[in-house]
Amino acid sequence: MNGNELLKLLKKLARERGVTCEIKKHHGKGSHGTLYFGNRRTTIKDRKKEKEIGKGLLNSMLKDLGINKDEI
Repeated sequence: MNGNELLKLLKKLARERGVTCEIKKHHGKGSHGTLYFGNRRTTIKDRKKEKEIGKGLLNSMLKDLGINKDEI
């Protein structure tokens, strides 16, 4: 899964939960940004299509956001 795919799934989940989901690109170094999901946040790496997010990093990001992997 890459950053764009994750962002798309998180925005859909946010609509279902009635919370906000936004990314602030300037709150990160280089190609990273800060992803806000409700009142929680995590750092998201490059959202380009060819960059895959590893399983460990994905699990850590979802944990930061309080989301179970089964929900996405």
